[in-house]
Amino acid sequence: MKKATFILFFCLFQQFIFAQKYQYNDFMKTWNFIKYYHPDVASGKIDADSLFLTTLKNISSKDDFNSVIGKLSQNLNKNFKNQAPTETSKDVLTKNQNFDWFQKNGKINSENKSFLNSIYNHRYNFELLKEGKSVSDEKKYSLPKNENLSSEYRLLTLAKIQGTVDYLFPHKYIMDKGFDEYFKNVLDENSKITSRKDFEIVLAKLVSKFKDSHSFSFYKQLNYKKDIFHGNYLAPFDFQIVDDHILVTKLIFPEICSKDQINVGDRITSINRKTIPQILKEKGELLSTSNTEKLVYMLSKYENNLIWTDDLQQKTLEVKSAKTNKKFSTKIDMIDASNKEKYDLIVTYLQEKIKKRENRKINNNDIAYFKINHTYQFINELSDDKIDTVMDSIVSNAAQKKAIVFDMRAYPDWGGFVNHFIYKYFSPTENYFYKYYAPNLKNIGTFVYLDDSSHYFTQIKDKKTHQYQGKVFILVNPESQSASEWYTMSLQKIFPQSLTIGQQTAGADGDLVKVNLPGDYLLEFTGNGIFYPDNSQTQQTGVRINELIIYTDQDFLEGRDLEFERVLNSFK
Repeated sequence: MKKATFILFFCLFQQFIFAQKYQYNDFMKTWNFIKYYHPDVASGKIDADSLFLTTLKNISSKDDFNSVIGKLSQNLNKNFKNQAPTETSKDVLTKNQNFDWFQKNGKINSENKSFLNSIYNHRYNFELLKEGKSVSDEKKYSLPKNENLSSEYRLLTLAKIQGTVDYLFPHKYIMDKGFDEYFKNVLDENSKITSRKDFEIVLAKLVSKFKDSHSFSFYKQLNYKKDIFHGNYLAPFDFQIVDDHILVTKLIFPEICSKDQINVGDRITSINRKTIPQILKEKGELLSTSNTEKLVYMLSKYENNLIWTDDLQQKTLEVKSAKTNKKFSTKIDMIDASNKEKYDLIVTYLQEKIKKRENRKINNNDIAYFKINHTYQFINELSDDKIDTVMDSIVSNAAQKKAIVFDMRAYPDWGGFVNHFIYKYFSPTENYFYKYYAPNLKNIGTFVYLDDSSHYFTQIKDKKTHQYQGKVFILVNPESQSASEWYTMSLQKIFPQSLTIGQQTAGADGDLVKVNLPGDYLLEFTGNGIFYPDNSQTQQTGVRINELIIYTDQDFLEGRDLEFERVLNSFK
């Protein structure tokens, strides 16, 4: 009898949780719709967060979709005076906007469907926002970092992420098709959370679904990131992920590595019985990157320390020896990050490694070499009245060379270099090298093509074009992200003969938008749609590459720069 009673209670509880999951989803879908379209809520006359928190208290397991809509709208104006703003653009990205969730929902009565349609048909025009205000503006909620958020603030956080996806993220249509269903499961998982760490795992997984390299940095804001990503210990060796293994590239602490039989060139095929592909899959579910190439690149960065799978100081590794080509198992002692002496040695090693990378360049009298994050140095100590003269001289001297190399494997330190001076000297007046879709303030959730020339090239009086006949190489890799990708596209257009060589770029081309979330979290994502003029995708895909360069284990071990070698070999 007791067993039967327990089973009945358990089934009823599961039904309650299941029902509540869908009620909360219905509630959030409706709230976000009202938040971005209802004239009084979207304008800020009625505070959207207060509406959420107040109404949430009245949502119960007995509510159906109609009662949820009724409770959210009971104090809202239903008699609208102004029609929706007239759409004037001929090119609007509408792929993301889908109201099937209520328009084709048999559970919603005709009265509520009519009400929601009426809100949309009388939607707020965000062009009326006060100067300095943005559609992505959200309240800040500073809550204790070591305490779990209350249920209502967790739900508010999740709702804001859902709204960001539905109304602000231009690339929802290339996210995994199952996001909406996944979100419902997140609501179920959220109902069982008992700690801040568990909630941050839920957040990390949810943000990873953006598949946007701009959102990668979200993990850095997690209060429990060291626990979630097992970052309390550091490897005694440097490494690089290559295909299905981790390649040991440098022994930072040779004595530890020697004791545990680890040598440069060894291939680690598993960590604590998890293969490297399994680990990559797990990490990809916690980190947002636009493509696998970017994920591997970020996990290969020693300083990120994101590759490990548990909190044990000793790891069991399956290794293929570089010396004998035989497989063996070993236990490696990791470095405690709290050990200041050893940590300082690691910092020194990384500083030298980064310095060496930053100092790499091509020295050849026939080649003009520009590193995109080292261009501000040209004008750093110049007065404004001398900048044009100096830069014109630098660019005209480059034009006399047999080849120009633009190394885009970093983030630009000065936009004026490509956008003004390279364009000014080499480009035809019109340089429509991309299509720019910005949030459509007349119809949030859609994105409008900006055709004004000011978004594409600088207006320069009496501009003269100098057609360059030499070779042009554009070097890219996963470090090429956002503005670096954008300037790469511009260079590709300015120099039709250019060869873009390297690896797939970050696939996050467009302005960075930031949304505050409760708990002092900041959600960053790509806020505009950037396409090639023929509408080819750049988000997730990255820029076009003429020659894909693939590094082997030996290339990494020898510290080669294959892109440089490719450029220099073109003169042999």
